[in-house]
Amino acid sequence: MSDYEIYEIPAFTLQSGVTLDLKLAYKTYGKLTRGRDNVIVMPTYYGGRHTENEVMIATGRAIDTSKYFVVMPNMFGNGYSSSPDNTPAPYGRGAFPMVSLYDNVVCQHRLLTEHLKVKQIRLVAGFSMGAMQAFQWGALYPDLIDAIAPICGAAKISEHNHLFVDSAVSALRLDPDFKDGWYDAQPIRGVLTFGKVYAAWLFSQDFMRDKHYRDLGLAAKRDVVLLAQNYFLKNDANNLLTMAETWLNGDISANPVFKGDFKRALRAIRARAIVMPCDTDLYFRVADNRAEVRLMPNAECRPISSPWGHGVGFGLVAADNAFMDKALRELLK
Repeated sequence: MSDYEIYEIPAFTLQSGVTLDLKLAYKTYGKLTRGRDNVIVMPTYYGGRHTENEVMIATGRAIDTSKYFVVMPNMFGNGYSSSPDNTPAPYGRGAFPMVSLYDNVVCQHRLLTEHLKVKQIRLVAGFSMGAMQAFQWGALYPDLIDAIAPICGAAKISEHNHLFVDSAVSALRLDPDFKDGWYDAQPIRGVLTFGKVYAAWLFSQDFMRDKHYRDLGLAAKRDVVLLAQNYFLKNDANNLLTMAETWLNGDISANPVFKGDFKRALRAIRARAIVMPCDTDLYFRVADNRAEVRLMPNAECRPISSPWGHGVGFGLVAADNAFMDKALRELLK
């Protein structure tokens, strides 16, 4: 029995032009007030599900479910919401269409406003691709949202980050067992290679040099690779590629509202924002976030100083969690 609910969205036309019935998996925590305005939205990240987000609402953290109604929508392609491995023909498996940030957030907005009848959102917070969705929420629905907290993410994928994601995707596709997405058994070699490429970028050079992986109970570099590989082995290969396509096309202005005008999309984010990159993140750089924040009318870039790189968002280091929680508490005042 699943621990989440499904919101069905019939005949939704994606930006890629495909119209299909979608299922949006989500889980809620806490109670909605009578005014329906104590809401926090926390979208999922690449390869993650709502269960991985739960570290952000643990006892003592800033997001307190005794005060707030937390909604965690699962990104399309993650295996819970509509994905290649759970969508019937003709759009399942290798035929699953590209789903954009815009598609994800428009569907999440329908869940919140039409199904849950939410009147106001106190905060949209997310890590990595969850941060990208937080930026998209802020741009599309400025009157609905009080604040956003993008952690280790960006409003638009950088050219360098695009090269990284594309290289990992290419490694997976090269497995002969992948068969252009029409495999009967998982292309294990491709997923393992994908995980190895990903592992090289997940943490920072400082993390590896100073052997911070020992803080995770890992003994050597090889264990870091195994950590990433085992994580991705939990995902269907086509699902990994679907989420990667969303990432590769990540741009909050690439939609009918902003028509590619990235500066206008950033200026549309009127919500209070504390954007938190990690100063050693190899995916999403501080400089990129600072450039974005300069165009946002009510935003601050507040870097997390940590050797954990992109991995800082997994909630494994108490000091880094405290840094993020301080910012979240400020936004929730």
